[in-house]
Amino acid sequence: MRIGILGAGNVGGALARVWKGKGHEVMFGVPDARSERTEKAVAALGGAVRAGTNAEAAAFGETIALTVPWPAARQAIESCGNLAGKVQIDCTNPLAADLKGLTVGPNTSAGEQVAGWARGARVVKAFNTIGAGNLGRADFAGLAADGFYCGDDAAAKAIAKGLIADAGLNPVDVGPLRNARLLEPLAMLWIDLAVNQGWGINHAFKLLRR
Repeated sequence: MRIGILGAGNVGGALARVWKGKGHEVMFGVPDARSERTEKAVAALGGAVRAGTNAEAAAFGETIALTVPWPAARQAIESCGNLAGKVQIDCTNPLAADLKGLTVGPNTSAGEQVAGWARGARVVKAFNTIGAGNLGRADFAGLAADGFYCGDDAAAKAIAKGLIADAGLNPVDVGPLRNARLLEPLAMLWIDLAVNQGWGINHAFKLLRR
């Protein structure tokens, strides 16, 4: 499918790499397509993806992935124009500047706020509970890390499920979009272990059932 990725940083670049490798067409949406960071992201993929404005990427993509830092999320969404009917995958976490807490919650979530900004889009929360460096390399001693996702639209969730699997993760549906209120604190635990506790990126979550 055609996928517009808003943001060309660590998460956006990693998703572009794995999705392009699975045969999807990818376009970055950024404020400045000629910036050094964007040109570096495109070059890292061998020039196999394009970059344009957020509006151009949104028009290009059947599915849109939001990967920008949380303070830039609203502007990125609102600069896309009409998103009605699009599948909007929200990969963000509303992190405090010191990476020791969240700025949204507990009675709402970044995912729900994105749904409010992206009017008419079918929003799915995904890709926020694991580090970008593990996308496409999520095998841990023979076990695939789980890729949790939630949303209110069954068809949109089915698309997200396939894209999660394409990134090497085991897709785990955890319910409606309001459960982003639970996934975002889980992401905060991953980040705290990685950064504040010094674990680095080589860890992931696995839900065990019997």
